[in-house]
Amino acid sequence: MSPTFASLITTSLALLLLSACSESSPPMMSDAQSIHRDAITIDAHADIELPGQPSSYVGSDGLSKVSPEKMRSGGLDAVVMSIAVGPKPRTAEGYAEARRIAETELAAVQTLVADSADNIILATDPRALKDAHAQDQLALILGMQNALILGSDAAYLDELYGAGVRVFALTHMGHNDYADSSRPLFNAATGSREPDAEHGGLSDLGVAAIQRINALGGIVDIAQLSRQAALQAMEVSTSPVIASHSNVQALTAVSRNLSDEEIDRIGATGGVIHVAPFRGYLFDSANPQLDRAIRAARRTAGIDEDYLYPFELYWEIQDPAVKTAFLTNVSELLNDITLSDMLDHVDYIAQRIGVDHVGIGTDFNHGSGIEGFVDASDALNVTAGLLDRGYSKSDVAKIWGGNFLRVWQQSARQE
Repeated sequence: MSPTFASLITTSLALLLLSACSESSPPMMSDAQSIHRDAITIDAHADIELPGQPSSYVGSDGLSKVSPEKMRSGGLDAVVMSIAVGPKPRTAEGYAEARRIAETELAAVQTLVADSADNIILATDPRALKDAHAQDQLALILGMQNALILGSDAAYLDELYGAGVRVFALTHMGHNDYADSSRPLFNAATGSREPDAEHGGLSDLGVAAIQRINALGGIVDIAQLSRQAALQAMEVSTSPVIASHSNVQALTAVSRNLSDEEIDRIGATGGVIHVAPFRGYLFDSANPQLDRAIRAARRTAGIDEDYLYPFELYWEIQDPAVKTAFLTNVSELLNDITLSDMLDHVDYIAQRIGVDHVGIGTDFNHGSGIEGFVDASDALNVTAGLLDRGYSKSDVAKIWGGNFLRVWQQSARQE
């Protein structure tokens, strides 16, 4: 019997038992609360919001979607806060700007942790995170996204690790000196888009960076790498990798999501895929009516209608009014996506490669949030949804943090 078939049978039986046993919703919610409280709940990726700076990504209250208040409200124990930068020129000036942004974001997290009123720690190893959970403390874990921050020398990885960074992703939007991105960048100066691949995956510098991350004891994050780069990263890395906020390409056909080949390889090498509540990763790309509407919105905005990642390429739009209209239009087209759609992606991964290889990584503070999972305060809804679909208490604990912790322990060579 194949693992996939066995998993389908197990899930079906669990759903039948669950249906037979649940007389009313209150006991289910009570179970969800207890299971959620016992689990170590980890969001594998959120962006850092700088206090006092305007942002279109925060909540309606003006606060980070993973603020300590929202984490406590939703019973979320820990978040990987990512020191992240967007595309910059690959010049001395561009590298310096990326480094400045990174150090500003790092300082913001350090300030948050230093405020004793928040009762929050910076976890730099799995034991510290487990201790924080036992003592009812919140925890932050530092991540890095986009090796532009490193400049042209991977040696800065040592400094980042020394500052507490434990999760490392080489790309964001656009290729860099280390690896190819799943989202080639449009170059306004040349009027053309980058080729699909610049390095054919990882460059020599990217290989060296992964080797150094392994040696330090960090976690390699393949989120946003091109397919070839992701597969190569798994060949190079001596520890399992994670995809910190990546969904399923077979369900939502965008380049940013993971192909079955990548999913299978992550499972075979012991890694974990963390699913995000991001509408642009969850929409029904096979819906012809939605396809036509997205294409029409792109034509109106003057961008490539064949590039169907819904929110992608908006930075190519020069007119602010046209850009706002485009984003508003597409946002309304995807407005009916809910937590159920996200859990479909969790199911797909769990049924294909096993529940040991799926987790949650929200991408909050960067446009993420759907009905039922708007911010960290809604984390309990995920647990209730998983239980409703037949996942066991043990499954939920793995999905919410146990799988991430396993990879971290293996990467850090810590039992």
